[in-house]
Amino acid sequence: MSGPAQAEAAPTTLGARAIALLVAGTFFMENLDATAIAPAVPHMAADFGVEPIALNAGISAYMLTLGIFIPISGWVADRFGPRRVFACAIALFTLASLLCGTAQSLPQFIAMRVLQGIGGAMMVPVGRLVVLRVTPRERLIVTIAMLTWPALVAPVLGPPIGGLITEAASWRWIFYLNLPLGVLAFITALLVVPRAGGDKEKRFDWPGFVFTGGALFSLLFAAELFGHTPILWTPAIALIAIGTALLVASAWHLNRTAHPMIDLAPLKLPTFGVAIWGGSAFRMGVGAIPFLLPLMCQIGFGYNAFEAGALLMAVFVGNIVIKPATTPILRRFGFRPVLIVNGVLNALFICACALMSPSIPLTVMAVVLCLGGMSRSIQFTALNTIAFSDVPREKMSGANTLFSAAFQLALGLGVALGAICWRVGDTLSDAGGDPALPFRVAFVLVGLVSLLGVADALRLKPDAGAHVSKAQAPKVRDKRAA
Repeated sequence: MSGPAQAEAAPTTLGARAIALLVAGTFFMENLDATAIAPAVPHMAADFGVEPIALNAGISAYMLTLGIFIPISGWVADRFGPRRVFACAIALFTLASLLCGTAQSLPQFIAMRVLQGIGGAMMVPVGRLVVLRVTPRERLIVTIAMLTWPALVAPVLGPPIGGLITEAASWRWIFYLNLPLGVLAFITALLVVPRAGGDKEKRFDWPGFVFTGGALFSLLFAAELFGHTPILWTPAIALIAIGTALLVASAWHLNRTAHPMIDLAPLKLPTFGVAIWGGSAFRMGVGAIPFLLPLMCQIGFGYNAFEAGALLMAVFVGNIVIKPATTPILRRFGFRPVLIVNGVLNALFICACALMSPSIPLTVMAVVLCLGGMSRSIQFTALNTIAFSDVPREKMSGANTLFSAAFQLALGLGVALGAICWRVGDTLSDAGGDPALPFRVAFVLVGLVSLLGVADALRLKPDAGAHVSKAQAPKVRDKRAA
């Protein structure tokens, strides 16, 4: 059998860096596009002649499409070759962006967002797979750090950039700006990504696609309903039940079929498992922050949108400032100590948001959020790197697909987590009392959920991932020898 990895030509170090930069750029384009629409919703609704709430369908359509099609990304890459799929995904995403910008009605816009979601579902996971296949183990930390920043930066920069474009020009330019970026990325992909043959005999797992795609769709749709005001409890709980049942059916099927849509074998690796289980708890906490913080600042403190957005920018500053130090930190201390200590710090910084109040200067709150952004950036890089540190190259495609699906699901469920925790806080508050109390309770609960990921890291061996980080594992005294 001629797998795609067999036909790959190993690129030079410079070529591998160019591929990593290219993929990071496409990640940023996709993440920015997904988050920049929110401020433009009133203008889009006016152009389409609908209520602003109706635009939720257009925003949700993209995320739900990701949930359906991410599980097949690994199969498509193996079947047709990652270079071809990655380039075609960029082209599809770019074309769909153009069509989104020219949409004249809400149904047209929703249809184009679905098309764009199919492109994004292939572009992001397959782009990461391309990078993982060409990156030597010793450069994995640096490369993963480069791929991590779009997921951290874009959700912070997206809303202000989207608002600026909408006010200065038109909401349509949010999508038109993807055109030159997409064309450049497409040409660069053809030039720098190594050719790789596809496995023409690889079978498509239809039951696996139905189970996994249906599970992700149901759970992400439930997360969307939890973000509504008021929360749509009945359909959301029903979708969670359906999604959970489909996940169980999916696991049962994938463990028994000869050609699974997603290979679950990497979950047996402790380093990959901690990135999925504990990492999902961490990512859910991260996904809840952009939902809770602006609302607390505006509803609880009476800040305007600019002041609330300025606080989120402090998170962005923290993400950027710590980037040069992330690799030295992981090399100096190793993965296990960083995941444990920094995981605790991350949870504490989330809980610290509960102590914020209008009487505290904005600069003090900005410093706390900046430190929290630094902690989240380190944790993201550590988890995303150790996930693939022990995965054999022949298992990389399946591991990458599973990681991408878990990543998307955890970030989507972060909104649901924030909404549920806020609702718990709301039941504890008195009418006419502190309007920020529900948010304070929510931040504490979200911090505790993030802390669950640390328990998973405690089970790692002291030298976990040392062959990647080059860190010296602490010496463990042998009690029997003593």
